[in-house]
Amino acid sequence: MPTHKPKLVNLDLDLIRAFVAVADAKSFTRAGVRLGRTQSTVSLQIKRLEEQLNAELFSRDPRKVVLTAQGEALLTQARRLLRVNDEIIGEMFEHALEGEVRFGAPEDFATTHLPGILGDFARAYPHVSLSVTCDLTLRLMDKMAQGELDLALIKREPVGADVGQPVWREHLVWVGAGEDVLAKDGPIPLIAAPSPCVYRKRATAALDAAGKPWRVAYTSHSLAGQHAALRAGLGVMALPSEMAPDDLTLIGPEHGFPPLADAEIALVRAGKTLSVAAERLASFILASLDGAGRPTVAD
Repeated sequence: MPTHKPKLVNLDLDLIRAFVAVADAKSFTRAGVRLGRTQSTVSLQIKRLEEQLNAELFSRDPRKVVLTAQGEALLTQARRLLRVNDEIIGEMFEHALEGEVRFGAPEDFATTHLPGILGDFARAYPHVSLSVTCDLTLRLMDKMAQGELDLALIKREPVGADVGQPVWREHLVWVGAGEDVLAKDGPIPLIAAPSPCVYRKRATAALDAAGKPWRVAYTSHSLAGQHAALRAGLGVMALPSEMAPDDLTLIGPEHGFPPLADAEIALVRAGKTLSVAAERLASFILASLDGAGRPTVAD
């Protein structure tokens, strides 16, 4: 029997961009605002893409829009397509994208995950003036409220998409210089950032739930300062597993320590509409994180 080759489909990047916008905003209306289009136009674009792929990408109910399994599978690849497209456009038409983008991120996340991403963005769009601020989440949110930032990655409780866009789930672990730093008698010494740090809250909540007394032995805004205190044996700390230094010890249930709940990194925009350059950076960051094979957050 003759075999029939599947029909070759050329994806329309406008439809792909609309799909990613709806997936990010979890709303056709909010996606339309971000894209500068009406809700009905965005809905029609998604319908055309579903027909083109012969797949249902979203399950819809009156309250929210949720990705189907097929939509989840497409999202990472869709971000990659848009990033490649934007990089090509940036290289071919460098003059086409100009402006200033003011971006904020926590120091630890910025130093661990973002340098390569921001470097790639700067090379792809050399006429965009990128200003990066590293600070605590509370201060970043204050700066955004005062109109000093366009975009920020923040640490927060997993609260869904109402405030910011979830992009990263952080698995937290206990870290110390060794078992000898654990108090034999008395409260557990903690190293932490100042309140209201999510990691600090996770640590104290877990110890309280386990009925273990604790005290804050060292507080520092700086990740370098926290690591120095850990290496000096001043206490233990809750850190994302990817940020735990290799020369320190993971402290777990075998030492009587309770598990820690995950934290979340979310991308927050200063308003419903941003400059083209700021939206391009947001898409670039999201595509880069997904493309690196890191876990995204499922609401």
